[in-house]
Amino acid sequence: MATSGTTAFDMDFTEIAEEAFERAGREMRSGYDLRTARRSMNLMTIEWQNRGINMWTIDEGTVTLVKGTSQYNLPTDTIDLLEQVIRTNSGNTTTQSDLTINRISVSTYASIPNKLTQGRPIQVWVERRAVQPRINVWPVPNNNDYVFKYYRMRRIEDAGAGVETADMPFRFLPCLVAGLAYHIAMKIPELAPRIEMLKASYEEQYSLAAGEDREKTSVHFVPRMGYM
Repeated sequence: MATSGTTAFDMDFTEIAEEAFERAGREMRSGYDLRTARRSMNLMTIEWQNRGINMWTIDEGTVTLVKGTSQYNLPTDTIDLLEQVIRTNSGNTTTQSDLTINRISVSTYASIPNKLTQGRPIQVWVERRAVQPRINVWPVPNNNDYVFKYYRMRRIEDAGAGVETADMPFRFLPCLVAGLAYHIAMKIPELAPRIEMLKASYEEQYSLAAGEDREKTSVHFVPRMGYM
């Protein structure tokens, strides 16, 4: 028999909520049911971000540093920086170079005696502020040729209207539905007997998805040599 030949299956938010309500043991009937499911989904994806790094939310960016300026804003949806370098001679195929810049704590930054010292930045303090994350580099740039290049973890986008799909890879859909069913059941007293089962299913699906959502690197196996 012929297969479909497609791999485009996805679910919009209304379908996700309907499936979650059905797994919880209840039919989604009202606009309030959809609103409460959306609220639970947003809280749950925030929980995921507290559990660790979600690979699909990693992206890169740059900040052009300005002579005499130490403080720069990051995108407002930034959770944290994962890696960062100082790039010199950006765009020059012969001399472009990415140099180490070490991340330091607020106490280390506070103890720097002269924060106005100028030179090539070698340290950065990341302010993970709620409204506007930002970086502070030291020494202060002594020219306009430095670029701060970073890899960051951004927030997962909110659950939108019913026709919009979730901001995550397809492999997280089973986890999303299972988790939403669990969160819905916690809100409805008559579904209390199903909570433990739904929680176990959610944790299993999250473990499977998170285990797959990891960085793949080459592994070199060395045979064990024995002597006769």
